[in-house]
Amino acid sequence: MSVSPFSPPNIIIPTEPDPALVKLLYDLEAVRGAWRCDLTKYDQYLRGEQPLTFMSDAMRSEFGDQITSLVLNWPELGTEAYENRVDVEGFRFPGESAGDESLWTTWQANNMDEQSSMGHTDAIALSRAAAIVGGPDAGDDEPVVTVESAFDVAWLRSPRSGAIRAGLKRWTEDDGTEFANLYVPGATHTLSWLRGQWLPVSTDPHGIERPLLVPLVNLPRTKYRDGRSEFSSIIGLADAANKMATDMMISGEYHAMPRRWAFGLKRDDFVDANGNRKSAWAFTKGRLWANENKDVKVGQFPEADLKNFHDTIRLLAQLASQMLALPDDYMSFTSDNPPSADALRAAEARMVKRVERKHVSFGGTWEEVMRLTQRIKTGAFDPNARALETVWRNPATPTVAQKADAIVKLHAQGIIPLEQARIDMGYTPAQRIEMRRMDDEALNGLGLGVDPVGAGRADLGA
Repeated sequence: MSVSPFSPPNIIIPTEPDPALVKLLYDLEAVRGAWRCDLTKYDQYLRGEQPLTFMSDAMRSEFGDQITSLVLNWPELGTEAYENRVDVEGFRFPGESAGDESLWTTWQANNMDEQSSMGHTDAIALSRAAAIVGGPDAGDDEPVVTVESAFDVAWLRSPRSGAIRAGLKRWTEDDGTEFANLYVPGATHTLSWLRGQWLPVSTDPHGIERPLLVPLVNLPRTKYRDGRSEFSSIIGLADAANKMATDMMISGEYHAMPRRWAFGLKRDDFVDANGNRKSAWAFTKGRLWANENKDVKVGQFPEADLKNFHDTIRLLAQLASQMLALPDDYMSFTSDNPPSADALRAAEARMVKRVERKHVSFGGTWEEVMRLTQRIKTGAFDPNARALETVWRNPATPTVAQKADAIVKLHAQGIIPLEQARIDMGYTPAQRIEMRRMDDEALNGLGLGVDPVGAGRADLGA
């Protein structure tokens, strides 16, 4: 007999470990451990806490801890530039022009606007994240969806098809107790580290034939399905830029101001009015040197020009911008006048195309998540859900006036209906529902009756 997907968990009193579950847990832990090195490195670059590279041992030994690296956080800039253009606006079934209201209700009930943004950021920067689906909480009828960090999850793929055959989520409670969820077809098992071993504490036999963990992967490939970081190709350029920026600050400290020289003086001659010796910093930057010895000669070297650092950093910025497909103005290394709208769209064409590719891979994740939530809510699989489509906001820089003018003309000529015009304008499903309600109120107020599909409303103003 099949078990309802939202059946309450079957609580098990921990007694003996389950060898099969423990082996699966350690297999998944091996995957999670193999990811950690790269994840930690990418996370450091995203937060601007990467170690300074390209510095000679002689300079390190001379300056030691006195050097504070100047980080030009291009990885964060690239991540933010892409994430800002990846926004989910709804979900559509085949034959629907508007988004599905039931799925959008589930999305909003789980605060997925915020969660999906965090997931996209992690996937773009760290190469992967995951979404986990569960049954409704007590007193609620909406399935629970959470977005998880790749530091806390792992999964195993089928070597034949690449499909997910098992998943893991690890966490530690405030009291220090460690838990692990194992996601396998048909059930979710919870284990806890008790008495020096992993013991089963509960099982949720949801009856769904696939694990309730769905990877969110950036730049997947056929052989490397778990993706890579968006900024992995510019790490060397970012390291070089940080090195040059740090060197520029050191040069500003020691060479950008005129350096003075003196013959016929000893270090002991540099004292204050009380006879205390001045620090090297004080007599280097002192405004006036005076001595009664007529044989003393003083002068100054010309200050250093830091233009070579500026030009090098500018070149590295241009290379990084090309690798990330960012428009020139993102790195601000051009001094041209602000471009026209057409020039701006042309400059960002490569970036927009890359974002549209992300819509495909990220969209597959969210469509699978919404299929699972629908299955949990209804207890049955809807064949139409195979063709479920994620609706994304247009990733191009909007030119609202031109866009609105084109859409109004298409609607006025009868090429697209009012609802499609609103979709093309980028209104969310919730906004479109409210617009239809206001349209119905206006029609009722004029005594024209209710027009639920919006047909003919273009002629109302005539």
